[in-house]
Parts: sequence; structure tokens; C-alpha cells
Amino acid sequence: MSRDARPLGVFDSGVGGLTVVRELRRQLPDESIIYLGDTARVPYGNKSAETVVRFAREDARFLVERGVKAIVIACNTASAHALGALREEFPVPVFGVIEPGVQAALRESVGGRIGIIGTAGTIASGAYQEALRRERPDALIMAEPTPLLVPLVEEAWLDHAATRLILDEYLAPFLTAGIDTLVLACTHYPLLREAIGAAAGPAVRLVDSASACAAQLAMAFGGGELVSGLPPGRVELFLTDLPRGFSSVAGRFLGGGVGNPKLVTLE
Repeated sequence: MSRDARPLGVFDSGVGGLTVVRELRRQLPDESIIYLGDTARVPYGNKSAETVVRFAREDARFLVERGVKAIVIACNTASAHALGALREEFPVPVFGVIEPGVQAALRESVGGRIGIIGTAGTIASGAYQEALRRERPDALIMAEPTPLLVPLVEEAWLDHAATRLILDEYLAPFLTAGIDTLVLACTHYPLLREAIGAAAGPAVRLVDSASACAAQLAMAFGGGELVSGLPPGRVELFLTDLPRGFSSVAGRFLGGGVGNPKLVTLE
């Protein structure tokens, strides 16, 4: 069987997408990855849909020019607005984080009572809500933005008393509504999975879009011709700006050392 040793390409508006890289490394350890963080223009969530699509095109073009065999949009906002356009325009398979997150939520939910938390931009896009309703019209879908969680993660307040209080406040309406499944629709949120699980309680199943996305790729590759034959995989990082404290923040997302990122300018 022929194998494809070209790297996977992953992009995000910042460093949150490194949780997707972390899951890809766990589930597809032989694959090399090129990661692009558009840190000069983060966040995408407060931009217009047209601007997000333009940025996503530039991100994808950068990766394709470096010979990737597939692209992962590790950004919920870009997945919501740009997935279709990128699939039409680029000659490699393109994966987003929304579709696998939706499918995982549908598998996990017993009673069809599904909550979604994410950034304001992701929730306002309606992408998760619409996809879930298409698949399960009778489901109770509840979606609320939880914007304070991103800075808490970046400050490493993963088990802080303030974080627990904020989670209790955010999740109270979901628990009152009786949800049985909660979608973590932001790539920062897997780092808060333990705290979110404690606040939600054992009756609520958590769906991590980063893990679900990596699982979709592992299934799509399925030992076929896109799988690399050259272990072990390596990660190469590119950024459009070097944020203060990048190494410590990125190390938490990736679960280890991140090496030295290369600075690039997108056109």
C-alpha cells in the first residue's frame, strides 16, 4: 500500500487550535503537522463573515503552498463561515471542528437535550444549532456564549475558585433546562474539561470538538493512502505574531514543549 508522508495542515486564529494538534498527535502519532496561528489578527469571532472567509483563504493557501495533504480548520468561527468555500477552492481534503462535534453530540445524547457553550462569535453564527436541528429536529438545543472562559484558560486558572464560580453561573441555566450533553464549542475549553465536568455533574456528558475532529480524521484516513509511513510525526509551528508569554500558554495547549515558532506574513 502506498503511503503519503506529506504533513497535515492545521490553522487557527490563535493558539487554541493546539488542542486539536494535541489530539491529532495522540490519535495519529505518525503524522507530521504544520500549524499556523494567525495571532496577528486574533480573534476571528468579532469579525464579519466576509473577513473570516478572506482570512481563512489566506491561512489555507499558506498551508497548501507548504505541501500539506489535508487541512484542519481548528477554529470554530472559521469552520462556521469558511468550510464550504475552502472545500471548493483547494485541492486537498478540508476538515472543520463543527461537523465532528455535532455528530459526537448526537451519539452521546440519550434524550436529545443538548447544550452548547462557546465564544460569542461561534454561538451567534448558529452553526452548531442549525447542524444539530437538521439531524435531530425534535432535540432541545440550548446555546449560550461563555466568553470569560478563554482568558481564564490563557491565565492558567484551570482550577481556580473564580473559575468554578463562573462555571457555576454559566452552566446553571443549562442544568435547569435538564440537558444531558454539553458541547465544548471552543478549542480552549478542553483544558477546562475537568472543571466543567465537576460543575455540570455526572449526568451530563461532555463533547470536546477538538477530540471529535481528530477522531474524524483518524476514521477518514482509516489506514488508507493518506496515512503517513514515516513515524514519528513532528510539529512545525508558524505564527503571524509572537504574543507575550506564547511558550507557556502554547505549552499548556499542546501538552508539552512547543519549540521555536517561525514568524510569517500572510498575503
